[in-house]
Amino acid sequence: MKKLYDAFKALYNGDNIVKITEIRYIPRWIVIAIDLLIILFSILLSHLFLEKLRVRLNFPEYTLHKIALLVTINFAFMFIYKTYAGIIRHSTFFDLFKIILSSGSTLASLLLFDYGIELWFGKPLYLYPNLFLYFFISVSMMFFFRMIVKRFFNLLVDFKGASSKVRVAVLGVGDASVSVARAILHNPSYPYRLEGFLTNRSDSQRAILLGHKIHTQEEFFKDDKLISQFDAILIIKEIMTKQEMEKWMVLALDKGLKVLKAPTLSKMRDGDLVGGIRNLQIEDLLNRRPIKIENEDLKKRHFEKNVLVTGGAGSIGSEIVRQVAHFNPSLIVVLDQAESPLYELELELLERFPDQKFKFVLADISNNYRLEKMFEMYQFSMVYHAAAYKHVPLIEENPHEAIFVNVLGTRNVALLSKKYKVNRFVMVSTDKAVNPTNVMGASKRTAELFVQSLQNTEGNITKFITTRFGNVLGSNGSVIPHFKKQIEKGGPITITHPDIIRYFMTIPEACELVLQAGTMGGGGEIYVFDMGDPVKILDLAKRMIRLSGFTPDVDIKIKFIGLRPGEKLYEELLSNDATTIPTHHEKIMISKDPIIKFEEIEVLYRQIIRSAVKRDKVQVVTLLKKIVPEFISNNSEYESLDKKMLEDDSKQSLSLEIEN
Repeated sequence: MKKLYDAFKALYNGDNIVKITEIRYIPRWIVIAIDLLIILFSILLSHLFLEKLRVRLNFPEYTLHKIALLVTINFAFMFIYKTYAGIIRHSTFFDLFKIILSSGSTLASLLLFDYGIELWFGKPLYLYPNLFLYFFISVSMMFFFRMIVKRFFNLLVDFKGASSKVRVAVLGVGDASVSVARAILHNPSYPYRLEGFLTNRSDSQRAILLGHKIHTQEEFFKDDKLISQFDAILIIKEIMTKQEMEKWMVLALDKGLKVLKAPTLSKMRDGDLVGGIRNLQIEDLLNRRPIKIENEDLKKRHFEKNVLVTGGAGSIGSEIVRQVAHFNPSLIVVLDQAESPLYELELELLERFPDQKFKFVLADISNNYRLEKMFEMYQFSMVYHAAAYKHVPLIEENPHEAIFVNVLGTRNVALLSKKYKVNRFVMVSTDKAVNPTNVMGASKRTAELFVQSLQNTEGNITKFITTRFGNVLGSNGSVIPHFKKQIEKGGPITITHPDIIRYFMTIPEACELVLQAGTMGGGGEIYVFDMGDPVKILDLAKRMIRLSGFTPDVDIKIKFIGLRPGEKLYEELLSNDATTIPTHHEKIMISKDPIIKFEEIEVLYRQIIRSAVKRDKVQVVTLLKKIVPEFISNNSEYESLDKKMLEDDSKQSLSLEIEN
């Protein structure tokens, strides 16, 4: 009541817009009073119509009684259906339905009453046309009143915040686009204002949609005066291809417009639509269509089971934990040696999955004694091994550290999985393990060989599975977060080589495929994922600069710094000796790589671990090249080892020829 008083006081004093928009809702007694006036006016209007048509009313001496009866019955049904209870400014056709029910029930009751009077007195109390006329007039006016209040309120709110709102053109004229536009229109408190629609279709340019004009692409981007009426275009990601998104993005950014994206259609249904509108990100242009995973198999493997995730605080490991948590395992043990990330993940997971039991373990996988106590205590059914050192230049400088974690750590986890009869061991590998040119990739390939060798060892019942994929978007230390930081600082963006390309996959997609691959096969397989088309890093950098509202090489410079030690231009998912076998999942294939027997690789493992303990870099890399013959160093201090090994092979071949 005080709000209403303040609003009318503000009207008198002149500060009307600000105060009126602060009213949360009109009090119910005012709505009832206005509806009463509408009922009385509808009765008067229906009588006037009949009077103009010179229709004689029955029982004119009881006119006041008839009016009182009609108003009483109508009011009774208004209270039954609570037509006054809705917030006027949020009125919908559901409110119209309640009004129709109320007035329709009134009409039906009066028709029955009228019929009884007619049977008793020979003529009805109300003329039947009069009742139907009253019904249509009252329903129309009550709903019209609500729509007028709603529109008036929205106009005031729009006018109040017009200068601060983003003027958007919604892309498309389909159902999804209309849903987004309608949500913006019906939520005036949001920071967006609908100004029109954009389409490639030429048959819609003269049409009006939700009171706004539909502009064609050609008309819109050639008219600078028209473009000045907009601040952004709004893209609905699900209804267009990556190529279409990129095309609209380029056109919009060239004209100085922002590019926004709406959330998924499922979020539209959940009501979290306008609040989910965000700036278009480079990840949206690289992301592929969502994959379909077979939840039944995954649930069967994890439901009420104990699961271990090594490297669980990392980008891949933490996402595996989140996805596994949806399958209600008995316990998820999250192991990592990074203290702060592990603690942050613990806070997140305990809040997000309050009913799931977690155990957060701070440990190093090279400590076999620490690991064994854990395997003995929890008797895991599934082990996801995502712990690894992965930064190419750092590992190139410190090869012994790669041996401790990527080689020895993997050996520890894999052997314990076999010893404690884990059902499935799933290792996360990398495309850098294929024809490696750096120590990191060679160490991961060494780990792959060891894991594969365990499959056919005596007494083994564990299925050892390896998954191999390329770069993941947004992972720790990956190129996209690095470029974002450089753009925020004003540049330059640093790229190693103008021709360098990489495969990309989102973190959730990569982890979904890891989980899916973990349910497949009989063990010993290396699963490779469909990574889509490779992306040129230079093109990626230019797109990111444009999405940030800058011009490449003008506002943000691009600088080429040369390949880093061990880095190569093109990554591969298959080795030269490998062939692929398709699986029932279209995005997962099996790579048939050469394998080594367990007895052979175990001897080499012991040698390389001893060299790592001695911090003998050269010996470590030499042994890596012996285990992984295809490991040829690139842009690295270890290239001399390749030359030496080539010379030794030549000498050996020559001596054999002489002997023969």
